[in-house]
Amino acid sequence: MLTIGVVAIQGAVSEHITALEKSSKDLDCKIVTIKRAGVVPQCDGLIIPGGESTTISRILRFEGIDKEILENKGIPMMGTCAGLIIMSDYKNEHVEGLGLIDVQVTRNAFGRQAESFQAPLTVTVFNSPFDGIFIRAPAITQAGDATDILARFEKYSVAAQQGNKLALAFHPELGNDLRFHKYFLRLLDSYK
Repeated sequence: MLTIGVVAIQGAVSEHITALEKSSKDLDCKIVTIKRAGVVPQCDGLIIPGGESTTISRILRFEGIDKEILENKGIPMMGTCAGLIIMSDYKNEHVEGLGLIDVQVTRNAFGRQAESFQAPLTVTVFNSPFDGIFIRAPAITQAGDATDILARFEKYSVAAQQGNKLALAFHPELGNDLRFHKYFLRLLDSYK
């Protein structure tokens, strides 16, 4: 049985769980929430949802979850919106990215909450456009040689993959299209 952890500090946690449940009908898996240390080592895969990156970063450090994620950094992971920032190399006085994927990011690249939008994205691993939901979204401004860019919007990269790490600037859990969750589960299944 596969165990998938969803960091449950903030953001669309229940929406990710619902998307995983719908996507994993053919897999024997259990979904757990992560609010404190001690859970990550039991997980075969991990999702870091969106929310406010400052809050997520501080609580990850305060609870010691950040250290456990780094100790288990070989497992497949998907970060969405703020989760992308947490997975990246981003650092300022409030947020400390974990450096799990070799990308540089800009927070709120498309504007504040009022400028949130939805747009069709051409994704290299899908046969038809994916409707991306951008809410105070970050963007990838630079990626390392080992990182594949999966989607772009305007001048920015908005989806990237490095090995078994997926980082998305948008919220796939808020729509009805389950392809990113299914893609993540395939990474997880092939890893196990």
